[in-house]
Amino acid sequence: MNIGIFKQIFRRSWILALLGIWVTLALNGCNPSQFKTKAAQVPQLVRSMLSDPQTFNYPLNQDASTTTLLGLTLEGLITQNSITGKVEPALAQSWEISDDKKRIVFTMREGLKWSDGQALTVDDVVFTYNDIYLNQAIPTDVRDTLRIGESGKLPSVRKLDERRVEFSVPEPFRPFLLNTGYPILPAHALQESVKTKDAEGKPTFLSKWSVDTPPDQIIVNGPYKLERYETGQRVVMRRNPYYWRKDDKGNRQPYVERIIWQIVESTDTSLVQFRSGGLDSVGVSPEFFSLLKQQEKQGNFTIYNGGPAAGTNFVWFNLNKGKRNGKPLVNPVKSRWFNTVEFRQAVAYAIDRETMINNTFRGLGELQNSPISVQSPYFLSPKEGLKVYNYNPQKAKELLLKAGFKYNDRGQLLDAEGNRVRFTLVTNAGNKIREALGSQIKQDLSKIGIQVDFTPLAWSAFTDKVSNSLDWEASLMGLTGGLEPNDGANVWAPEGGLHMFNQKPQPGQKPIQGWEVAPWEAEIGKLYIQAAREFDEAKVKAIYAKSQQITQEYLPFIYLVNVYSLSAVRDRFEGIQYSALGGAFWNIHEIKVTD
Repeated sequence: MNIGIFKQIFRRSWILALLGIWVTLALNGCNPSQFKTKAAQVPQLVRSMLSDPQTFNYPLNQDASTTTLLGLTLEGLITQNSITGKVEPALAQSWEISDDKKRIVFTMREGLKWSDGQALTVDDVVFTYNDIYLNQAIPTDVRDTLRIGESGKLPSVRKLDERRVEFSVPEPFRPFLLNTGYPILPAHALQESVKTKDAEGKPTFLSKWSVDTPPDQIIVNGPYKLERYETGQRVVMRRNPYYWRKDDKGNRQPYVERIIWQIVESTDTSLVQFRSGGLDSVGVSPEFFSLLKQQEKQGNFTIYNGGPAAGTNFVWFNLNKGKRNGKPLVNPVKSRWFNTVEFRQAVAYAIDRETMINNTFRGLGELQNSPISVQSPYFLSPKEGLKVYNYNPQKAKELLLKAGFKYNDRGQLLDAEGNRVRFTLVTNAGNKIREALGSQIKQDLSKIGIQVDFTPLAWSAFTDKVSNSLDWEASLMGLTGGLEPNDGANVWAPEGGLHMFNQKPQPGQKPIQGWEVAPWEAEIGKLYIQAAREFDEAKVKAIYAKSQQITQEYLPFIYLVNVYSLSAVRDRFEGIQYSALGGAFWNIHEIKVTD
């Protein structure tokens, strides 16, 4: 081990030990031990999230941590095994796909119920898709992934009888089965809000199940239901007594009675709470891996390593050339820089990603060059011809000069009109990894004469800029991933809800004048459509290979490092099947607590 790193770890261990004592004494009600005192025999799991949930209304949610939370309360017709990747039955016990690949008929399980005891039926499935996901009046990213072909047509859903429901598509659509896994929602609780309009003529569903809603009014079908939400402190979930799963002996699942989500302000605080016994699981950042590894036996926990994480980390520029109320979303001078491909390529060459791996990630990561998860069969590696941007500041300067930029006598980069090249880079505050990456990017780009004003923002302010006001210049963020690239169709479709680098206004947002789609941008969208209608796996791989080559040539996202998926879990939890795709608790219904 490097001596300098060893000294840093030793010093940090001592500081954190003191912090652990302070946190235990001073968190004023945030220690979940109070729950153990009240009900010592209740099997429970205590986790953390970095911010308050944004909503309890799944179709309207765009926050990854809220998605994880809601994923414990809601299920769909099918699910995907995070170890094998295979599609497995959930609310539907079986399905049949027609020979022409245009129809799927699902047969529902018998005796399904909602958390309020009412029957869950085929009518709920039809309502969920026809009245919510496919309803143009409801702005949901789900709809983008259900669009089929160049026309963007949507599937049709109809009831066949009391147990069977039919999904039909206008043309063969390879990810069709996977796309039927979205959560089913209760018609009896939500139907009226879809029909009723507010003063602006919008469905009152858009304000339904906000974070102010009493938990007992939120009706779910998953293993857990909401019991309590305390703003800025915690979300408490209780086992759903009507959940359908049972083990081989007929015992109801899940076995864990309660899940408590502590709301903390940073990943450092999560670590402190885990080490002091306040959390049962924590994501392990590379910075603290060695420290925690030494304490596994003493702390009675195990660090699981799932290899490269399925998600992505990247920097991206606001390429939107549009205007709102006659005012450009991006300063026209800076917009010209950002929309120059050589400028984006130069930035990519100027970022020292190997140093990111060695310093920020402590060697626990790999260079990332693709939007497609490394676990996917469609991932294209550099060995297969994918373009990469290894650290080369000299190459970066050459590209900038070729594009008409120039340097003054102080080494500062100027554009052709003499404007100093300077922009603001934003990310979400509290994520120490991203804050470290942003600081390094600021330093790296200064070496090629670019001044970066790095500004971490509160999560709500950050997401408002990126997805609503569109008032930003450059950003640092990440997205989750999976085996099927089409799950990210709403990122690559030019009109998709997560097409963040050139966002078109979504339903309910202010219009934009002069929004443009670049030819390469449109081509990526078309390739995703082609891949979705192709069933020959070799051809699918070739199509996605081309899409990855285009993304790496034009760099709408500048990919950084694929960190290893690491989590520490208390040893009293049995049945952990750790996966980079699903984490430690994707099979929560099977997990038991031994004490």
